[in-house]
Amino acid sequence: MKTIYSLIIAVLLFNSCSNKANEETASDTSESTEITLSAEQIKNIGITTDTITYKTLSEQLQLSGKIDVPPQNMISVSMPLGGYLKSTHLLPGMHVKKGEVIAIMEDEQYVQLQEEYLTAKAKLEFLEKEYERQKELNKNQASSDKVYQLALSEYQTQKIKVKSLSEKLKLIFINAENLNENNISKSINILSPINGYVSKVNINIGKHVEPSDILFELVNPEDIHLALTVFEKDIDKLFIGQKVLAYTNNNPNKKYPCEIILIGKDFSNDRNIVAHCHFEKYDHNLIPGMFMNAIIELNTKNAPVLPNEAIVNFNGLNYIFIQKNESSFEIYEIKTGNSENNYTEIISNNITSLLNKKIVIKGAYQLLMVMKNKEE
Repeated sequence: MKTIYSLIIAVLLFNSCSNKANEETASDTSESTEITLSAEQIKNIGITTDTITYKTLSEQLQLSGKIDVPPQNMISVSMPLGGYLKSTHLLPGMHVKKGEVIAIMEDEQYVQLQEEYLTAKAKLEFLEKEYERQKELNKNQASSDKVYQLALSEYQTQKIKVKSLSEKLKLIFINAENLNENNISKSINILSPINGYVSKVNINIGKHVEPSDILFELVNPEDIHLALTVFEKDIDKLFIGQKVLAYTNNNPNKKYPCEIILIGKDFSNDRNIVAHCHFEKYDHNLIPGMFMNAIIELNTKNAPVLPNEAIVNFNGLNYIFIQKNESSFEIYEIKTGNSENNYTEIISNNITSLLNKKIVIKGAYQLLMVMKNKEE
């Protein structure tokens, strides 16, 4: 009987130690970097492995900025003599053609100016004939030099006055050569000086404007620029003539080729400068003030890469899974470099030791989920 009791106690002690050992093993496994799956699990997940390969990647600089318009492409339209706005059809965003009537102004001073010009022109014709007559008389000694010089002076003075009034008429879009007593008008057409679109309308019908008031602001979009913000550390990477690919946040797949035409020399308070880029082909969907991103390819290099699908991110860190044997996989932390054409550069201090390893290129995310569930 004593022997039986001893055997029972020994078995109980053995089972107790075994359970404790199993608990410790389970605890160690939860903190392990490895995960073991059955053949069926591997098949269901669809795990595929491959080795790290080398591909040519471009080192890229990512920048942001917005569409800008050079000052010479911003046109402010005003009325040099002032007046009342009779009519206009302009709205912000509308396209206008050069020479198109964009507004009609009215004022009695327009009539007065036309009257002054025609009166001065008529008097000029009289003074010209008088000058020619006195010139002929003086040549034949039939009139004094004083009378001749007076006629010359009055004739020249009147020519100046007519020319001056002619230039004033140009300010209100009237061609003096076509003006006569039959087409005097109180209304003046304002013509668009450019092909472009309307940026601002600052006036309403019936309002009186002063010569200094800006009626409309027009934009010539043919030379819009992309103004990119460049941080101090990246300035040395840029040069005039460098190619740029720009895109909007709304449509990142559509790229707009540009070229750097100017690199600023003054730092802002944030220690950055502006690099101006010219679009190779203007798109009317690009509007001044629109924010854009840009990619600049700096140089190329032969780098170790993996498909983007092979890399998983957890808690802000990047990982890959290395196949240890047919059923076991080890999670391994890496750093990533440039990405291009769905491949990402792999950066590791032990990159040489990883080159011949079998890396999970399909199913890595599912492996991460399984590992997280087991830990929980």
